Amino acid sequence: MFVGRENKISAEHLQAGETITIIGFGQSMTPILKSGQPAIVVPVTADIKLAKNNIVFCKVAGHYYLHKITAIRNGNTYQISNNHGHSNGWCSRKCIYGLMTEKL
Repeated sequence: MFVGRENKISAEHLQAGETITIIGFGQSMTPILKSGQPAIVVPVTADIKLAKNNIVFCKVAGHYYLHKITAIRNGNTYQISNNHGHSNGWCSRKCIYGLMTEKL
């Protein structure tokens, strides 16, 4: 299984249909995820329903994040935020590459 960080290479593996492990660094998702804690992320396909509080791997304003969905607008635009209330911005579903299913 591919092990990556919050970057374009990880997004490419998910877009190719691979389940991957992502290791994020920093304090923005504590206490859900600690810095350096691996997480299993599955590709977001058409049949996956995304919901508020899902942790997703996405790209917002040119940056890659493993962060939470904190709001959904019109069923197809998602607000992405860290676990401390800071919003990174909004993105479309096509910019959400993966859904975290397990933390290791």
